[in-house]
Amino acid sequence: MTLVETTKLELLLSDGDAREMCLREIVEERLTTTPPPVLEGYIVATYFLSLRTLTLQEAAEEISYHASSGDRHPPAGSLLEECTAKVVGVDEFDCSKRLGLLHMAFPLKMMSQPDGHLTSCDMLHTMAGAIIFDVYENQDARLVSLNIPEKVIQTFPGPAHGMRGIRQLTGFPSAQPAFGTILKPTAGITPNEVGQLVEEVARCPLFLFVKEDENLYPNLDYSPAAERTRQAVDAIERAQDERGGLGLIFAPHISGAPHEILETVHAVLDAGASGVMFSETFAGGTVRMVREATKNLSTPPIIYGHNAGIGVKTRAIWREIIDLLARLDGIDLRQTSPVRPGTPFLRPYGAEWEASEEILTRRLSGIHPTAIVRAGSLDQGNICINLADAEKRGRRENVMFVSGSAINSIKNSAGKTDPRIGVEAMLQAIEVHDSNELRDVPMEDHVAALMAIAEHKQLKALRESLRQRYPGKTV
Repeated sequence: MTLVETTKLELLLSDGDAREMCLREIVEERLTTTPPPVLEGYIVATYFLSLRTLTLQEAAEEISYHASSGDRHPPAGSLLEECTAKVVGVDEFDCSKRLGLLHMAFPLKMMSQPDGHLTSCDMLHTMAGAIIFDVYENQDARLVSLNIPEKVIQTFPGPAHGMRGIRQLTGFPSAQPAFGTILKPTAGITPNEVGQLVEEVARCPLFLFVKEDENLYPNLDYSPAAERTRQAVDAIERAQDERGGLGLIFAPHISGAPHEILETVHAVLDAGASGVMFSETFAGGTVRMVREATKNLSTPPIIYGHNAGIGVKTRAIWREIIDLLARLDGIDLRQTSPVRPGTPFLRPYGAEWEASEEILTRRLSGIHPTAIVRAGSLDQGNICINLADAEKRGRRENVMFVSGSAINSIKNSAGKTDPRIGVEAMLQAIEVHDSNELRDVPMEDHVAALMAIAEHKQLKALRESLRQRYPGKTV
């Protein structure tokens, strides 16, 4: 095989993340200086556009035509005019007038239902449709902001519980860190094995929450979700005496076609599930459907809106918009990513991470905050950093820390995985954090300093976990 020519390689190897960071910095500065207008009766969408031949003003006319009424010159005072989008701001980045921000106002008249509500799916298929992302003219496009009127926000259900409600249901006080974990193995397991795994988790009062992985499908002939749930609930009940009165949420993974999803939700709730998990990125409308279908239950299920694959959407729609709509639809728990030294492991990070956590917890009248889930390579080596960060931001009560492999993949001296070591190591790391011994240690030196403390204090589980998680680090 011949090698790819240099000019093409340069295109393939260009750093998209660096470009996105630059774009976000510019856009946030411009929106801070000149915010999008707030208009009664309209949702204002802000786009970043890089156009091939059209000016931003000309692109606005195309968006109005294709994304709303389909009439370029609606009669004044007509219903057509009431249902036609309009440009309400242009921010040109250069003299070409083809690069910059475009503010478009979409009338509620064209999409609101009789009681005034609308759905996140309708908003996105209108404001993130073909004329924005599918036409060749638009060399690059991003939906970077949505201004939704308060009266529309109030029509959404929002989370049934949020973190405060979850703590009340489980008896975890606000001062106690909330932890969760993920069942491992993540696929190819039977209901009996799910019960055994959950019982191991349940016997440790560190955990408030345990969920299945998105790779474990609900309707398998050898492992149906309802039976997995029954086994998990029985395991939790067997471990109650060891939990000191604290509850444990179990969330099976739910997927499938819409009619299958509701059938499975009702089946697992009948089997005793206290939560449900959806891969929300690829199940548009599912969270809202389940939230509405269960809202009249005495205790609606806690909804974990898993964001596996969210990067498919965030290449076009900024994450804070997706997270806002997921929150409005009713998710109680949403993963962001952990704070950690060195190269990021997961997106979001930096300004995108800040925006994501801010929109999930921002005060919205009548809408509970969505609990932040710090997960994705969260382990004993960075839990102290994450606890300190959540405390600094005043979010510790509203954050749940979820660790999978750092709990379930730590091996004992015989070379076999032993979750008890991972749990003990996490508890020891929390004790170190509470001692304030690492308060002034720079992030990049944190793991080495933690290793030194584990060695000095003979914290064997913590020392072994750090050795396995950070094999290149030394005291």
